[in-house]
Amino acid sequence: MVPGRRDQLAASLAEVRERIARACASAGRPAGQVTLVAVTKTYPASDVVLLSELGVTDVGENRDQEAAPKALAAAAGGAKVRWHFVGQLQRNKAKSVAAYADVVESVDSARLAEALDRAAVLRAGPLSVLIQVSIDGDPARGGTVGDDLWRVSDTVAAAGHLRLRGLMAVAPMDWDPDRAFERLAGLSERLVKAHPEAAAISAGMSGDLEAAVRHGATHVRIGTSLLGMRNQLR
Repeated sequence: MVPGRRDQLAASLAEVRERIARACASAGRPAGQVTLVAVTKTYPASDVVLLSELGVTDVGENRDQEAAPKALAAAAGGAKVRWHFVGQLQRNKAKSVAAYADVVESVDSARLAEALDRAAVLRAGPLSVLIQVSIDGDPARGGTVGDDLWRVSDTVAAAGHLRLRGLMAVAPMDWDPDRAFERLAGLSERLVKAHPEAAAISAGMSGDLEAAVRHGATHVRIGTSLLGMRNQLR
């Protein structure tokens, strides 16, 4: 463990929590409505343990080959967190991810939903799912496009071992974040009319969490502002 790492994380965490609180106050929302998901990709399990000790309850990862052993190591170190899988997911990884993830935020096809449903049979309880939306209609970064959102959400809602919880999106780099998250909020309103239990909105990262909170985000995924600049992916 890096000397002084706990103090580094504590200071960063305080700053991030203050940003969330200010954003919520500006939007007229209670701060408790927004959950911080600490995105720990490329960082060690020891950081997850420290974050857990500091009160972080939710941790995100985007690569199964890193997340699976990290979840085991963090649990062995005493961390008690909810694991969110937030990266693009191939169907052949569904069984592995369903074994440790509490939430999969990046479901973008009916076939992936079906694969996760089959994999989740082995879990003690249902797997929570968010449908990833492609805000600009470009599927290259992942996410449902157009009416695929409604087909995928209906598939998840009908699955016996999944629970539809809401939507996730990443603001396109060439879009104003307010424009992107306003569009996501509109899609969320439509989804909730059909599936009232699916009110979660995972949106906003280190650079645009304030805009996400303005437009109803219930979860913000924070990496750099919390853990520092990442090393190159291994």
